[in-house]
Amino acid sequence: GVLAETKAMAADVNQKLIASDETRATINEKREQFRPVATRGSVIYFAIVEMSLVNPMYQTSLNQFLEIFMSSMDDAEKAALASKRVANIIETMTYKAYRYVNRGLYESDKLTFILLMTLKILVTASLLKP
Repeated sequence: GVLAETKAMAADVNQKLIASDETRATINEKREQFRPVATRGSVIYFAIVEMSLVNPMYQTSLNQFLEIFMSSMDDAEKAALASKRVANIIETMTYKAYRYVNRGLYESDKLTFILLMTLKILVTASLLKP
């Protein structure tokens, strides 16, 4: 009776716990595959923010950047492989952010911005020492 029901319920709970652990591991694995997108987004955002040191007029809010970030994911070419999808998002985001910011810069500051962004990307990728 009651003991058999309790044992059956305990076995069912154990199975669900195992399944939830497997799901959690899968989600963590997928999230880690997309970490390079977040890293590039962070690098680009802080390059944009640092442009306000060049000229206080160059202000970009986090919300403005998040619009670029999110639209990059929507606009980037889809791919079956996660690694290819990540590369597509990074390429799209870098280009869109560059075009967005470059449009609002004085001619004399455009080279400064592209240099700053490029150097930050290279340092983050460990291709250049700070």
